[in-house]
Amino acid sequence: MENIIYDTLAYVKKLKKVGFTDEQAEIQAEEIARILNENIATKKDLKELEFRLKYHIISAVGGMLVGAVIVIGVLIKILH
Repeated sequence: MENIIYDTLAYVKKLKKVGFTDEQAEIQAEEIARILNENIATKKDLKELEFRLKYHIISAVGGMLVGAVIVIGVLIKILH
């Protein structure tokens, strides 16, 4: 997954301003960055999902069309 834009330094500075120690602020900023990077979908992720969904939809519709043609062919053969 691509890196999410998240300014950890600015966040650390804000935390330190309200009384967090250096260590507390840095650990919290690192954990938030890790969670974001592991869990947020990027544009690339969404494009890949869109491609997979389109593929599955096209496959399903194609399968239904083939099935319909076979059923029609069988019915024509039976009825003649």
